[in-house]
Amino acid sequence: MPTFTRRGLLAAGAALAALPLIPARARAASDARRLAATTRTLDVRGRAVPVMGLLGPDGRPGLALDPGERFRVDLVNDLAEPTIIHWHGQIPPNAQDGVPDNPLPALAPGEARSFDFAARPGTHWMHSHLALQEMALLAAPLIVRRAQDLAEDRQEVVMFLHDLSFDPPAQVLARLGIGEPEGGAEAMGGMAMGGMEMGGMAGMEPGEPMEVDVNDIAFDAYLANDRTLDDPEVVAVEPGGRLRLRVINAAAATAFWIDTGALPARLVAVDGEDVEPVAGSRFGLSMGQRLDLLLDLPAGGGAFPVLALREAAPERAGIVLATPGAAVPRLPVTGDAPAPIFDADLAQEGGLRASSPLPDRAADRAPMLTLAGSMSPYLWTINGRAWPDAVPTEARRGERVELTFRNASMMAHPMHLHGHAFQVVDVGRGRFAGAVRDTVMVAPMAAVTIAFDAGEPADWMLHCHHMPHLAAGMMTALRVAA
Repeated sequence: MPTFTRRGLLAAGAALAALPLIPARARAASDARRLAATTRTLDVRGRAVPVMGLLGPDGRPGLALDPGERFRVDLVNDLAEPTIIHWHGQIPPNAQDGVPDNPLPALAPGEARSFDFAARPGTHWMHSHLALQEMALLAAPLIVRRAQDLAEDRQEVVMFLHDLSFDPPAQVLARLGIGEPEGGAEAMGGMAMGGMEMGGMAGMEPGEPMEVDVNDIAFDAYLANDRTLDDPEVVAVEPGGRLRLRVINAAAATAFWIDTGALPARLVAVDGEDVEPVAGSRFGLSMGQRLDLLLDLPAGGGAFPVLALREAAPERAGIVLATPGAAVPRLPVTGDAPAPIFDADLAQEGGLRASSPLPDRAADRAPMLTLAGSMSPYLWTINGRAWPDAVPTEARRGERVELTFRNASMMAHPMHLHGHAFQVVDVGRGRFAGAVRDTVMVAPMAAVTIAFDAGEPADWMLHCHHMPHLAAGMMTALRVAA
């Protein structure tokens, strides 16, 4: 199994920051990409940390597909345990969606499985649909380029974000009250709070203003391309260079603000779908979401940190864009002050407009899903039920569905729908033609309405992409009938 040291991560990080484009003519049309679910070791602040990973045919993390190339992949399980991979942002046949036992079982150790479907262009990713494995970093970028991406003549840079605990994921969840830690149930002593950051409703007195809960896990490190900010990946760029920065939030339970600092940016896509450009230097994204930023470097060159600021906290990760000979600054892993809570008023989401909105039509169905839960006991539900006792939301193929998420809890929930791209059409300020995406963040005590046309008849997973919330029950299904 590949083992990456801190310095050895230069090559692996380069695969994340600049995924290679392999010309289609160099491969036979029938050739499939090999993708291995495996183990690796990261050096995080001098500590060897065993994690998982998805390695492409060149032995580096992730895959990048040519314009028009099909997703033709042979997934090999080199782990010592079963696994299954979800192609987040893709719309494959339901049998290839990568959810355990829906309908196919996980891959046994040593087993391989082939996938073949039309790839959806854009910035996407792939990850285990087993919460413990995703928290162990079993994830990687999945970039599907368009012909216009190549015509732009922009250097592509990928920024892949993780949160990392030195403890095994099962122990992290056990401290929240999910499952049993080593030593059995009595070792929990009820709901153990070590490693949790409590806010908001915890300890709230009657009459006090309501505050939201954020960051319910204190992770040991926050990574950009597998590296901490005190030893960041330095991406070589040219003076006056033009870049497309593809940012992917693969963190288990952390939302980030992406801060481009001295470099003005234009947000041009979310979740792989174009939006009308938005200028700025700070954009947020929740777990499971992606964004594409266009950056233009000054002719004089220099070193330009791009930071991922943990919401409501001082911790940060990031990369550095540096021209030849530029002095790279030392960057502490914590800032001077906590970053704001991400999009508590849904202003960012409400300001996005799709470049290609869904065709306008009346809704055939308008269900509502109420998101609820608490920190103690740690239980998160949809319409009052926790998976696997959830009641599916029903639709028929081709129907226009307008689904409203009503968040009755004091934590935000990034809600992800499999097998569909949806349009955000209401965030509490009246209807609008918002972004087309696959993961939307629903702020505490807020409501978000999405619209989509029901696809292949099947059960499609619909869940919160905060992994502990998913593990604690916040998942249901969209059941599409013929």
